[in-house]
Amino acid sequence: MPIINVSVTGKPDAALSATIAREVTGLTATHLRKDPTITAVAITYLDPQHWFAGGKSLAEHSANTFWLDIKVVDGTNTKLELEAYLRAIFAAFGQILGNVHEESYALVHEVPAAAYGFGGKSQEFRFISGRLKAV
Repeated sequence: MPIINVSVTGKPDAALSATIAREVTGLTATHLRKDPTITAVAITYLDPQHWFAGGKSLAEHSANTFWLDIKVVDGTNTKLELEAYLRAIFAAFGQILGNVHEESYALVHEVPAAAYGFGGKSQEFRFISGRLKAV
């Protein structure tokens, strides 16, 4: 049930957004074991003249960049899974956008299950409810 916010340089492009959402959802399922049917991806675009790395705009760098921010429940992934995910995300954006600046970022927020949820129910509630049904 992660929510994933992605920012990329460029002009809004529905086909590119669909490609990004599909790839990010797939990598999140593969590396972090998150259910793709309840994964949400929101994509924003920024003009490369308004995104800076090392004091120069991405337009000046003649490069693309991205920022991926994902929230997951704490303790649900290992350090090795997170490492593989970050590596795969960077590689994927390199393929999707081309010429990705090294100063492109991904951040996995691990948040408490009691403070995170969807449909009006926390992940903690869903976990406890599922365990009670299993008994």
